[in-house]
Amino acid sequence: MKLVLVANARIPSQRAQSVQLMHTASAFHRAGAAVTLLTADRRKKVALPDGQDVFTYYGIPADARPKLETAPCTDWVDGVPVLLQYFPARIQELTFARNAAKQVLERHTHSLVYSREIESARHLVKRGLERVFLELHRVPGSDTRRRWLREAARGVRGVVAISGGVREDLIALGVEPAKIRVEHDALDPQRFRRPPDRDVARDELSLPKRGPVVVYTGGLLAWKGADLLIDAARKLPAVQFVIAGGMDKDVERLKLLAHDLANFRVDGFQAPTRVPLYLAAADVTVVPNRSEPLISAKYTSPLKIFEAMALGVPIVASDLPSIREILEHERDAVLVPPDSADTLAAGIERLLGDAALRARLRARLLERAPDNTWEARARRLLAWMEAAA
Repeated sequence: MKLVLVANARIPSQRAQSVQLMHTASAFHRAGAAVTLLTADRRKKVALPDGQDVFTYYGIPADARPKLETAPCTDWVDGVPVLLQYFPARIQELTFARNAAKQVLERHTHSLVYSREIESARHLVKRGLERVFLELHRVPGSDTRRRWLREAARGVRGVVAISGGVREDLIALGVEPAKIRVEHDALDPQRFRRPPDRDVARDELSLPKRGPVVVYTGGLLAWKGADLLIDAARKLPAVQFVIAGGMDKDVERLKLLAHDLANFRVDGFQAPTRVPLYLAAADVTVVPNRSEPLISAKYTSPLKIFEAMALGVPIVASDLPSIREILEHERDAVLVPPDSADTLAAGIERLLGDAALRARLRARLLERAPDNTWEARARRLLAWMEAAA
């Protein structure tokens, strides 16, 4: 099977989206498809370290590398202040969608199309392409984009929802339930195959070998709740907190808020291949999502949960519908009420103080890991798409 995966994304970038895309494409390749990943030719990208190509940067092995293509777009988003970026961003999205669809029609008419973009899928089905599938991470709010989604959904063979919350909203919008399949994000076992032991990881990260360490890995957008860890750290002075991830401006904001805390470290964005190092150093990891907006409470499928699952790192997470789809309280993780540093600190303290609970959660996460790999996800999706196409 030939498959082209269409996504309006920067590769590489500091966002989790690029990690998800690279591992999705790689997993489809491992599962037997001939894959082309078609992304946006953006002006500003993360500079690769010396000696690394994009595959090495994302930890993609030599036998699982898709073909990479880019489509042009009108891109001046980064040339204007953040408050003025709405219209340039929409122009960038729409020009990419049109050009990506054109490129698919010119080069990939015999391929199955797996699009992350509503507008690209809509363009393709309007032009008669039949084997088109759409993956959605949220249902848009604007009337225009919701209308486009309905038009695309009528023409595509199937819609992949990243969470049950997305599925619910699709059905409410009028999408046929039989067309929808829920598939959460996943993990790449290759990245976590040979993690260092705890002491080695802590040495490399200049963390104390003795004493508890709590690690947060991922983005620092407000709804992800990382700022709650600052107040949690104030309540738990004997615990070392480490944050790995985030865009530069968010990293600086968090550093400023925590400037007086000796037990709180913000290390900033890390290459994806370094995430296992941070998790290996941790006694506990956290997923402190806030209850608003809906992307947090209802739609998200956090990569950090699956990355922790790969190493069996015990998790304290917000008790939200999006999280409960993946983790069961007391069976997979300790879930706490969201939006509160008090309840977050209490959950961390409880888990750090209960070695038996940590051991039980670790065993359960490791048991679940094989069913939650990118390749297992890709095989399920390929079988479903072959049947639908």
